[in-house]
Amino acid sequence: MSEQLAGRRESASSIESATIQPIPLDQRHGTNRDMFTIWFGTNIMILSIVTGGLATTLYGQPVWSAALGIIVGNLVGAIFMALHSAQGPQLGVPQMIQTKGQFGSWGALLIVVIVVCMYLGFFVSILVFGGQSLASVIPHLSSKAGIVLLAAASIAATIWGYSLIHAYARIMTYVSGAVLLLAFVWAFVVHPVPHTFFHTGGATLPGFVSTVSAAAVWQIAYAPYVSDYSRYMPAKTGSKPAFWMSYWGSSIGSILPMFLGAGIGLLLPGTDTIAALTKATAGISLVVVAVFSIGVAATNAMNLYCGTLCTITIVQTFWPRFTARSRERAVVATGLCTLALAVALTAGSDFVATYNGFLTLLLGSLVPWTAVNLVDFYLVRHGDYVVEDFYKRDGGSYGRVNWPAVLCYLVGVAVQIPFMVIGTAYTGPIAKALGNTDVSFLAGLLVVSPLYYFTVKALARPRTAVAVEEAIPALAQRETGA
Repeated sequence: MSEQLAGRRESASSIESATIQPIPLDQRHGTNRDMFTIWFGTNIMILSIVTGGLATTLYGQPVWSAALGIIVGNLVGAIFMALHSAQGPQLGVPQMIQTKGQFGSWGALLIVVIVVCMYLGFFVSILVFGGQSLASVIPHLSSKAGIVLLAAASIAATIWGYSLIHAYARIMTYVSGAVLLLAFVWAFVVHPVPHTFFHTGGATLPGFVSTVSAAAVWQIAYAPYVSDYSRYMPAKTGSKPAFWMSYWGSSIGSILPMFLGAGIGLLLPGTDTIAALTKATAGISLVVVAVFSIGVAATNAMNLYCGTLCTITIVQTFWPRFTARSRERAVVATGLCTLALAVALTAGSDFVATYNGFLTLLLGSLVPWTAVNLVDFYLVRHGDYVVEDFYKRDGGSYGRVNWPAVLCYLVGVAVQIPFMVIGTAYTGPIAKALGNTDVSFLAGLLVVSPLYYFTVKALARPRTAVAVEEAIPALAQRETGA
């Protein structure tokens, strides 16, 4: 045990050299518990509290409906993120590199570019909420100064790399977990809740489903990078342990802070979630908000780290000989952080509404990809990929563009549009007929998963028949010669 801990300390103290390269078996390290702590520790933060607050502040749900929607959304969404996590120990490559096995070397660029935008969107969101939180409890610190401090901490962890991020998450699992428990006790036990808190009226189907969708997209949003944090795990780890540790770490680590957000939304209706958290924990708010804001840096380091790997993936697609290591990762991360920082420092006061719309659009773009990826990995190829071909300009055996995957993805995006509700900006006709209820993610999953599976199977039959016909003469000649 002591040797293992020493190895961890040594690993966390050195800058990671790899970026998108396959991780050799002799460089694999870590335990199943690491998959729990990285997802539990990094989910307990300000943004998850704000997301939970949407259930009561924006969607108007009572406590029981909000809690049920948060539980259902996270438990369902975490299935998909955990299935992606289980891919890491088997292939040892970042998630977006592996996507070339489904979409082709150039076809995957469509997804990778969208994912980079997603990472930057989350990075900006977390900077804004974290900066506001720090400013609310630290005298003479402005929101913009808080944003800059968090950005600096995030980019430092990104430059250091994989092992430091894991080590940070292990620490925050215990620190944030303890502070979260303290916040619950302080807000709902030390300060008596009003008698209207447990009122059972006011639940609506659109509000409940919107709560489920917000929680589900929180989990599904991890899908494009979750295996980035399991790719160093030893191959002997196996798929099942990686799945369950990621599943329970992410779902429990998200449900609990979302409960807190939904609860304080009812305690102080009409109050900004961050301000409500500060008031609900008056007396210990400095500790609560500071710890949750520090946790933001770990999560944002993950967003920036994976956005950097995706950007390197884009460059490597056009220049296969380009070998990015720690120095290149630092340069790309600095560029992305500078861009995100410029956006965060100019964010308007209506950012919560904008963030909610961002969640909806994000779900619409990620659901078809996750359906194609998981069906291909688990049902079509059964995890059997030629990793070397992921790095070839022409895609090797996967080609430049796998049109069935790309077309299924585009169909999946299109089929969700009538089911979407994007704040006040857009309500699809089917969503309107369902009482302004957004069920777009269900439509995307239910359409794309079977569509891609049966399309691939149908296209495989002619190739199999041709292969058999070509093999028959050779077999006959061999038997005649015998």
